Amino acid sequence: MWWLWRKGPSGFSYSSTAEEVTEGIDGSGLTAIVTGASSGIGTETTRILALRGVHVVMGVRNMEAGKGVKEAIAKEIPAAKIDAIELDLSSMASVRKFASEFNSSHLPLNLLINNAGIMATPFMLSKDNIELQFATNHIGHFLLTNLLLDTMKKTSVKMKKEGRIVNVSSMAHKYTYREGIRFDKINDQAGYSSVLAYGQSKLANVLHANELSRRLKEDGAEITANSLHPGPVTTNLFRHLSFVEGLVSKLGSYVLKNVQQGAATTCYVALHPQVKGITGEYFADSNLAKASKHGTDVNLAKKLWDFSMNLVK
Repeated sequence: MWWLWRKGPSGFSYSSTAEEVTEGIDGSGLTAIVTGASSGIGTETTRILALRGVHVVMGVRNMEAGKGVKEAIAKEIPAAKIDAIELDLSSMASVRKFASEFNSSHLPLNLLINNAGIMATPFMLSKDNIELQFATNHIGHFLLTNLLLDTMKKTSVKMKKEGRIVNVSSMAHKYTYREGIRFDKINDQAGYSSVLAYGQSKLANVLHANELSRRLKEDGAEITANSLHPGPVTTNLFRHLSFVEGLVSKLGSYVLKNVQQGAATTCYVALHPQVKGITGEYFADSNLAKASKHGTDVNLAKKLWDFSMNLVK
């Protein structure tokens, strides 16, 4: 397993932890939103950002779980600044309420980490009648980002500091439906594959970051937008794939990342000086990586943007 420790150009590898990739970085004065912060790599991302002095606002569906995370981190890091606001990404009403509550707080916003996700669920529709994985993993984050963008732009101008938007995607974006995004069949139950629908939603995360990056450049905003693959991580994401869950429990400690390693690329892209000015890129193992052919399709990204705008209206 020597390759797990082989460092890339950034100086980090598959086995690097979030603590290692942010060592010596001072995030004091920065404010971040982390979605899906009450479990898995979202919790570890929150912990590391707080450890580096960042004020973290957790977007959590389960406020009780969020409170538990906040208390656990405060016990370890007494100076941690953490808040929690309720957020259900499968509901546009909840996303709007979260954004309104955050914007009303008059806090700055330097980092937006679109981390929350569900994986390979049986066919279900969201509260807004959109296939659940696409709704939660992409549409919820697309709407949230749009609603917070003005605050991020004002923050970057006022603080003269680069804002960063980080979409946690997956290598699974390479395993989607043949056409990439099934615009006219998003809710087609007959042709539904839980695994390919997951891949479709993760491809949407990559395309969203790419098109957002292009638009921010056009606007002259000092905000970057990137996507990443956290690596195969031992989290509860696999609960809908029983055969995979079995493998995870047997092989997890040998080939899968733990949450400390799984949160590394997110924290690297969010905080590291090496990433300054880099935008519209895809990362893995805290290094630049290559997205799929669909993931670099400029026209597909534009089409997805327009499609998503129509859905959130």
